[in-house]
This record gives sequence, C-alpha cells and structure tokens, in this order.
Amino acid sequence: MIRTGYFHEVVLRPHAAQLVIDNLSAMLLCFITLTYGGMENMPLNSLAMAVAVLLLAVLSYRFFYLRRMLYRIGQEQLVSEHGILYRSVDYMELYRIVDFREHQSLLQQLFGLKTVSILSMDRSTPRLDIIGVRNSNDIVPLIRERVEYNKKRKGIYEITNH
Repeated sequence: MIRTGYFHEVVLRPHAAQLVIDNLSAMLLCFITLTYGGMENMPLNSLAMAVAVLLLAVLSYRFFYLRRMLYRIGQEQLVSEHGILYRSVDYMELYRIVDFREHQSLLQQLFGLKTVSILSMDRSTPRLDIIGVRNSNDIVPLIRERVEYNKKRKGIYEITNH
C-alpha cells in the first residue's frame, strides 16, 4: 500500500487462478489435442498439433494479459490498467460511484475468488469488473468509505425517489 494523503493507495491484481476459471475448456482442449497430436501413426495428428500450438498461443496471451491487469484504488480515483500490446488506462472518479456488487461463479467459489462490479455515473466506464479478487479481500467497504468521503468533500448528495 502507498500512502497518499488521508488514504493508502490499494493496488490489486487478479489472482492467477482466474486464468483457469476463465479458460478451463480451452485448457482441456489444448491438453487433449497435445496428447492426441503426440501419438504416432494417428490420423490428423499434425492437425491436432497445429490446433494445440494455436491454443497454447491464445492461452499464453490471455495469461500475460491477466497478469498485466492492475486496479489502483486511490484517494480520489479508481484506476484500471489493462493490455499488452495496446495498454489502456481507465480513470473513474470515486464520487461518481453509485453501487457495488460481488458475485462468484462456481469455479470462483472453489478457488476462493470473486468478482466485484462497480457501477458508476462515469460516461466512459459505467461498469467496472474487478476480477479474481480473493474472498478474504473485502474491498467494497474500503471503496464505499472513499466514495462517501469524496462525495462529502465535493458537496455531492444523492436524491432518491422511493
């Protein structure tokens, strides 16, 4: 954590197990095609090897993409960085955040991970999914505290009709 004024900057990266969660079927297919392609005197084993190499390339790219993802929760902004060849950085002002949601797929539950969705009034990023967060990392209250702090600091009040 980096100290910036009143709040520490929190840096999050998706857990590597998120790659398995997102690409389990491609990984299984890659294993099967590698195994079949490695067998001698089997029909289409060279095609199977070509498919396996292609799948390995795709999985490698997805792995490096996931490992280069970064989420920084600062005093006033939530910053999302992603990309390998083309790097993109999205900035979300914390005072624009309006709601949160945590959800888990079955595989995320098995690996002890979750996805935190943040809904905002930001035009460029109305929804930001922070994927691969450990269950033990309770970031919603942390973000919520910073959202409330920034709304008070800027004099922003929410008006609701029920």
